[in-house]
Amino acid sequence: MTYFFQIIISGVVVGSIYALAALGLVLIYKSSRVANFAHGQIIASGAFIAFFLTVDKGVPIFFSFIISMIVTFFLAMSVERIFLRRLIGEPIISVIMVTIGLASIIDGLIYFTKFGTENYSFPAFLPQEPVSLWGVSISWTQLVGLIITSLLIGGFSWFFKKSTVGISMRAVSDDQFGSMSVGISVPRVFGLAWATAGLSAAAAGCIIGNITGLNFETLHAFGIVVFPVVILGGLDSILGAVIGGIIMGLIQQFAAGYLDGNFGLSGTGDVMPYLVLLIILLFKPHGLFGIHEIERV
Repeated sequence: MTYFFQIIISGVVVGSIYALAALGLVLIYKSSRVANFAHGQIIASGAFIAFFLTVDKGVPIFFSFIISMIVTFFLAMSVERIFLRRLIGEPIISVIMVTIGLASIIDGLIYFTKFGTENYSFPAFLPQEPVSLWGVSISWTQLVGLIITSLLIGGFSWFFKKSTVGISMRAVSDDQFGSMSVGISVPRVFGLAWATAGLSAAAAGCIIGNITGLNFETLHAFGIVVFPVVILGGLDSILGAVIGGIIMGLIQQFAAGYLDGNFGLSGTGDVMPYLVLLIILLFKPHGLFGIHEIERV
């Protein structure tokens, strides 16, 4: 039973980070109906910026995390302003291809640096002794990561429900033409959505990098796994991103903990979430919390 609860703790930790990263994809899709295929690269960029500031420049790790989130905030906003705003009104496939091209460009830039092929880890700044409660242990790194992730998700939820900018973003996601008619700047909302997505991606990258170490391929793959998370929860649902992330994290940990351990298999933790996703989509094609829109012509 202790092992069971240990897996649940690990699944919730991983799932909450998936949820934080998935928020960025949901924000972009809700506002502009675009799937950002460069999201994994932005996650990795945020993590490596924080590492560079901490190790090479001697910035305290807390301030490095904050600065990396600010940098990726403006980086994502610049991407939208320079490349994607010009494509408003163009076929959606054109926009998607631009994000794929951006992913390749960021890949190349990271590989040009020392971070592309090596493994790194943040300096230890928390106690190494895990926290134990009723036989279940959790490392301080996981605990702090879970707390920070929960606070950020709660902050984002408040922002979209209560703030004027957040309400404007929700209005644009529901009806762009109606939002324009009441004076909301749709291009400005698009830019803010991309910027906020960059901020959440950097936060997720810093947290996962601090837990598992910094490896570009791992961080990039983490960004890929976020796609089934948002599809499972619903591409346009913030609540779905959170619940989908927790579900995916639990499925991965249970598959790796029981199937790999008891049947001599390997890699089921990577495959099982996609199998469960396919089964769920057979019955809920729009995800658990996605909205089925009906267009009348």
